[in-house]
Amino acid sequence: MAILQVRDIDDRLYASLKAIAKSQNRSISQEVISIIEKYLSNPAVYKSNPTREFIALSGAWEDDRSADEIIDSIKKSRKNSERFKKENVIFD
Repeated sequence: MAILQVRDIDDRLYASLKAIAKSQNRSISQEVISIIEKYLSNPAVYKSNPTREFIALSGAWEDDRSADEIIDSIKKSRKNSERFKKENVIFD
């Protein structure tokens, strides 16, 4: 069998890996092998494709109004704040 050695792992990542391995009653090496096997058996599940995600969102907003009507509605729903009318005040 081949030997794989990994160096310079972030301490937080190693601690997370160690905790997961412990919860599964595995050694860290066994857990790493398990993670790699899961990933390689179905990499599409783990890879995000921003273009596909964006396309999946198309049509998510359904409204019978035109863009101008929607913009008008948004503008009318805004409320004026007294916050910026006071001098030298950063926060309310």
